[in-house]
Amino acid sequence: MEQKKIIYNSDKSERIDKFLQQELIDVSRTNIQNLIVDGYIKVDGKPIKTNFKLKNGNVITVDYKEPEELNVVKQNIPIDIVYEDNDLIIVNKAKGMVVHPSPGHKDGTLVNALLFHSELSSINGTVRPGIVHRIDKDTSGLLVVAKNDKAHVKLSEMIANKEIKRKYYALVHGSIKHDYGTIDAPIARNPKDRKEMAVIDEGKPSITHFKVIDRFENYTLVECELETGRTHQIRVHMKYINHPLVGDLVYGPRKTLNTNGQALHSKSIEFIHPITNKNLHFETEIPEYLLDIMDKLDK
Repeated sequence: MEQKKIIYNSDKSERIDKFLQQELIDVSRTNIQNLIVDGYIKVDGKPIKTNFKLKNGNVITVDYKEPEELNVVKQNIPIDIVYEDNDLIIVNKAKGMVVHPSPGHKDGTLVNALLFHSELSSINGTVRPGIVHRIDKDTSGLLVVAKNDKAHVKLSEMIANKEIKRKYYALVHGSIKHDYGTIDAPIARNPKDRKEMAVIDEGKPSITHFKVIDRFENYTLVECELETGRTHQIRVHMKYINHPLVGDLVYGPRKTLNTNGQALHSKSIEFIHPITNKNLHFETEIPEYLLDIMDKLDK
């Protein structure tokens, strides 16, 4: 991680995101705003909001990391394709599979496998082609991938406009007494640990609806429906209401069931096809590892 310091020298007050757009030529204004929300940009050593107005003498600190060059290769890796047409693919991702290459996972990802199978949209460049939305490495289940740029743009707009319904099954610690609930709490990068997300006042609006599917002694199976799609949203929100996910070593307790990562499954997805306008609705079965855990809890 490198750090850049900029001193604001002007008697005229100016919004920080607008100012930095001129200073950081290769960074878009949207990305600058995201960096501010995530705590990577501070003024005089303090976190700020995206509409912060600079004054003469303010010291702006920008923490950033130069992206590592990645050569993404096509790999013949088995994947479970639930649906495919000329514009998109719906994949049932296996637990433990990373969605796209990164410095820590240069190959063996879903993108490597998809490139072997099909052409993908070019909007996200060579590292994340076709990826419209992501799920964590240890989260299993349904994921939509765009095969061309037209479909990608429309799918992205649909996600932003909350037109894609996504439901997840999560096994959480504790017994949730009420059958339904909504968690409306803003999420951003944790200022105390940037590897984690957290509920903080300056975060982006984040809403998760949930209902109880089954109860066990000291555990509850819930169905979560995302109204927004923030990083680690379900994991952070369930921790926020004191019911962290089983197996979640980042947001959950140290003493948890051995599930090799959070017990979270993307169970269903529903949306209008971005090109054909056909209604698409897909559901998957609960994965075997989760069924085994619940069977043991029942006994």
